Amino acid sequence: MSRPPDRRDGEQDRYEIRLHGQLDQRWSNWFAGFTLTHESDGTTTLTGAVVDQAALHGLLRRVGDLGVTLISLKVIDDAEETHHDQATR
Repeated sequence: MSRPPDRRDGEQDRYEIRLHGQLDQRWSNWFAGFTLTHESDGTTTLTGAVVDQAALHGLLRRVGDLGVTLISLKVIDDAEETHHDQATR
């Protein structure tokens, strides 16, 4: 397993979490700080920052508590996010 890149003090890792099915928007409060996006393929993407690995594990436990299938978990790096923002303009 590769080690994530070192972050500067105070900088949080941003994640994209893809789930099977489309979560109702009422769940957005349960995933505070994360954006819920319904994708055209019938999945839901959660996007947001976590302060540390313990918070990430807590978030994944919430996903598990809902009983939805986790499709993918991806760290979003700044360069990738900038490229995506430019591509959508």
